[in-house]
Amino acid sequence: MNSTLRDRIVRTLESLPDERGYQLLDYVEFLESKYAERTSQAPNALQRFAEGVEDTLRAGRVSASTIAETMGLMNKAMGVLSGVAAAGKSVASDVVDAAQRNVARVTTERPTAVPPTSPPTSSPASPAASPPTSPPAPTDADSSGGTTT
Repeated sequence: MNSTLRDRIVRTLESLPDERGYQLLDYVEFLESKYAERTSQAPNALQRFAEGVEDTLRAGRVSASTIAETMGLMNKAMGVLSGVAAAGKSVASDVVDAAQRNVARVTTERPTAVPPTSPPTSSPASPAASPPTSPPAPTDADSSGGTTT
């Protein structure tokens, strides 16, 4: 459908009350099922949910004004959820980009050659490191005050 015809239909529809709008929707869906040259754009999960709620309310003979108010609230909620989903996608995209940059950086950097280190050798203990020695214990000769011959 060309854009001029679509705009003209939308202008005409805006002047109709909601009850006539639902009758027109039923007729358009009937025409689509009979004469559509191509399949219409499939609604996303939130749109399918909203349309299901709307169809259930219509089947329950709820007034058109109540349905319109309900759908207005649902559209606002879908807008919030779409914003949250877009923010989540943006954060996930940023995380993936950062991870890819880090992987690319790590794979392009070559580790520098580090000379091999030899294992530590055990060296003799330095005098400062050895435990202090106590003087030799006195012998019997030392205790008598004399020397033995």
